[in-house]
Amino acid sequence: MRAISLAAIAVFCVAFTAADARAADRPSVVIQGGGEQKFAVALQKFGGNFDAEAYRESMVDALEFSSLFRLIDRKAFLGPATTEVLSERDEVGCLEWSTIGADIFVEGVQRLEQEQFIAEFAVWDLAGCQRKLNRRYRQAASADPLMLARRMADDIVEVLTGVRGVASTELTFVSKRDGNPEIFVMNADGSNQRAATANRSINNFPTWSPSGDSIIYTSYRSENRPMLYLSTRGRGKPGRILAPLSSNPLYRAVYHPNGRELAVVMSPKGSAEIYRVDLAGKNPRNLTRSRAIDVSPSWSPDGDRLAFVSDRSGSPQIYLMDSDGANVRRLTFNGNYNTNPAWSPDGRWIAYQGRVGGQFDIWLIDPEGSVNLPLISHPRSDESPCWSPDSRKIAFSSTRRGSAEIYVIDSSGENLRRLTRSSGDDTSPAWGPFPR
Repeated sequence: MRAISLAAIAVFCVAFTAADARAADRPSVVIQGGGEQKFAVALQKFGGNFDAEAYRESMVDALEFSSLFRLIDRKAFLGPATTEVLSERDEVGCLEWSTIGADIFVEGVQRLEQEQFIAEFAVWDLAGCQRKLNRRYRQAASADPLMLARRMADDIVEVLTGVRGVASTELTFVSKRDGNPEIFVMNADGSNQRAATANRSINNFPTWSPSGDSIIYTSYRSENRPMLYLSTRGRGKPGRILAPLSSNPLYRAVYHPNGRELAVVMSPKGSAEIYRVDLAGKNPRNLTRSRAIDVSPSWSPDGDRLAFVSDRSGSPQIYLMDSDGANVRRLTFNGNYNTNPAWSPDGRWIAYQGRVGGQFDIWLIDPEGSVNLPLISHPRSDESPCWSPDSRKIAFSSTRRGSAEIYVIDSSGENLRRLTRSSGDDTSPAWGPFPR
């Protein structure tokens, strides 16, 4: 049975109270497996003076992470297992590769040269014996060459599907593996997990800037109350942000798709409300004006609408409003405890966590509210859904093995993969944008 990813109940210090939803509330519609036929790929080891085996394995992992490819064992190759020189037009030997069942043939070369790492590769469509892509990358020798292998795999996904792959993207999340909840970052496949904070306070709700250079998160590190901080590897200055609003508890912030504004949850008058502000914290505009608790904003991809959570109907439900706060309408009616909406980058779906039968599951609903169904169901709770930038995958946290860990699953409900295996809870994932 498919498991529904329970979105972390990010209602800050405010606890919504509601009765358990009944199992009878579950709609009869279920998502069926996509059953997509995978591309069979013959991938040569890249010739050159770098660790070619490690480079190939990184590409294999990245292609398999996409869930779109099946790698052909090199023992079945009729042609060479290693690229010596990239093939000229029509000289790749398409028949040799298609005979072993390959749809796609990938060849490449790489080398370290004068403090630079250079890699070039070509992708061949064997049915028509046509070279679909020939691309060269160049980066500093000190940079991670295996990340470049992931970018190449993402290029292969793009040339075959029209949408770039996400193996070279990153996730941020909250982990208690060192005792306190700190902000961590990892590659999309779970590799290279590292801490972004180490302040020994309570840190939560990380979210990426559209450029991928910065992460905004909530921390109690100052005055023991929630404030917003910036962790950056770009031009921004790290540290506490939104100084003009610092007299208010600041629970959470998410970037507008334009990267110049934020939707901020704060409580200047008691209950939490959603405001729209610029990055300097000036010109705050109150978008929600009710005595209810309004939290968890999520922008539509075009920035024209916001999904959010409110208990104005008596229990937490997902609502929509225009970017100026107008035209508020309730979106979810199934179940009596629905939180943490996450709008897909293609605009087609809003993922959220809903409680049905005593546990939280991840549900999908379209922005018009005409289709509402569970992505995956499991006796343990699944939480905090977030979308990959290509809208093909959803990451979430789950307690299905005891402590909370981060998982990823295709938007079809297939190919579940566990990303973290730490000794403490890992929660609140947020998926970064495509690298630039």
